[in-house]
Amino acid sequence: MKYSKDTTIGEILEKEPEKAEILLEVGMHCIGCPASQMETIEEACDVHGIDVDEVIEKLNA
Repeated sequence: MKYSKDTTIGEILEKEPEKAEILLEVGMHCIGCPASQMETIEEACDVHGIDVDEVIEKLNA
C-alpha cells in the first residue's frame, strides 16, 4: 500500500498493523485511541508536532 497525508491511522493499522511500530517510534503514542482511527496521518502529525513528510517516507519505505 502507498501511504499519503490523507491516509487514516485506522487504514494503516488495519492493512499493515506492523507499521504501528513506525508510528510509535516517531512519537505517535495515541494510536490505540479510538479517535485516532479516523484521523489522517497529516492531522495526527500536526497534533503531535511531527514532520508529516518524514512519517510518510518511513511508512512507504
